[in-house]
Amino acid sequence: MTSCPSPPQWKRPFPDRLVAALRLDRTVFAEVARDADAMGQAAGVVALSSLAQGIGGIQATSTTELVGGIVAMVVVGFLGWLASTGVIWLIGVGLLSGRSDYPELLRTLGFASAPKLLWLAGVLPLGPLYAVLGLVIFVLTLLALVLAVRQALEVTTGRAVLVCVLGVLTGFALAFAVGTLIGLGAGLAR
Repeated sequence: MTSCPSPPQWKRPFPDRLVAALRLDRTVFAEVARDADAMGQAAGVVALSSLAQGIGGIQATSTTELVGGIVAMVVVGFLGWLASTGVIWLIGVGLLSGRSDYPELLRTLGFASAPKLLWLAGVLPLGPLYAVLGLVIFVLTLLALVLAVRQALEVTTGRAVLVCVLGVLTGFALAFAVGTLIGLGAGLAR
């Protein structure tokens, strides 16, 4: 007797997943955590959100400055995605007994960057509201991060918040250490 293959599971198209991530729909994070084929889509969200952040967040005075800033934002976006996922994975799985592998967490955290697409509104003449936009994007991104971590690591919301707080603090500490080393190296080069 042969077993019947399991029916293919329906997957939302990329635009639907992107909108769901923007709406902070927890089901999309669970979906991409299980979908090994979603890595390209997660990378696409990181690329789009980095582009949006570059376009709306950089106050350039020339085209060259703008293009250079956008390229830098995309590179930093991808490096940050890879590194922050590693830190969160080490904390969540290593210290707090979450259950996930690195690629699964990488996919969910890629989609968690979707709120950064709202940086495109930064091209509008917002004046003092620009700071409000930044705060709203920061809060939405943190909420998406907690949802993504909760789904990928299969932990409670409290543990997901703890993982994210420890991850953000570790990221700040690493950034400070790298910045200090670069500053010391530049000082020694003079």
